[in-house]
Amino acid sequence: MSLVMNLYYTGANGSARAFADEMETSGVAAAIRAEEGNERYEYFYPKNDPETVLLIDAWRDQAALDAHHASPMMGQIMALREKYDLHMKAERYVSAEANEADNKFIKK
Repeated sequence: MSLVMNLYYTGANGSARAFADEMETSGVAAAIRAEEGNERYEYFYPKNDPETVLLIDAWRDQAALDAHHASPMMGQIMALREKYDLHMKAERYVSAEANEADNKFIKK
């Protein structure tokens, strides 16, 4: 089971994309990817919304996510969110076990 967080960062005048760029170039994103229990940490840009960035953030379990939230890394992330004056929307998902019936809809 994995926990997946979809975090939508929204700002003005390209600030959300600037935030994602700084997360990558500063090494913060790479450090998060190296944390115990992190399974995915990737930014995506919606085609129809240039002021929003989607972060897909997946963790092995709640304990790994809790450890991430308690880490000093969160202070760096929060400072960058403030720097770029971002607003957020979060969605939380728990992965489901593979379902054989779904496979007929997935081209591999």
